[in-house]
Amino acid sequence: MATPTYTALATTTLGSAAGSVTFSSIPASTYRDFIVVCNAKLASSSGTYWIRLNGDTGSNYSDLVMYGIGSGSGTSNSRTSQTVAYAGAIDTSDSMMIAQIMDGGASDKHKTILIRENQPDSWVEARAARWADNTQVSSIIVSNDASVNFVAGSTFSLYGIEA
Repeated sequence: MATPTYTALATTTLGSAAGSVTFSSIPASTYRDFIVVCNAKLASSSGTYWIRLNGDTGSNYSDLVMYGIGSGSGTSNSRTSQTVAYAGAIDTSDSMMIAQIMDGGASDKHKTILIRENQPDSWVEARAARWADNTQVSSIIVSNDASVNFVAGSTFSLYGIEA
């Protein structure tokens, strides 16, 4: 059996501030899973990264999050019937978010999204989200709930993992 490999599908480095990044025309039938890697910050304020698959704005997302801030104790919470998959905190400092969309190429099951996000010297988060849809993933939007732009120089990359 061949070892699954990562294939770089797209990278966007913002030349100017933007509110979201969209990966479209994803060749879902070629790949089993997808990885989204973001290294970004907001122009002002703070918010939460979010991911929307195939432009679905219905209440089809749910998640569970565990996080720790500084040296304090960690905590967790969950949400159901959301219109996006929340993917971690972001503010005016550099933050890294990695989301693995499992079975994105499948057309017979809901999609699970495993997310790791951190901001150096501040917090770390782990999330599991679900998109309640059997459709193959053909587009991924990454944005934030703060209605604030990502700054120029923020990078967003998409990788496919072969079946």
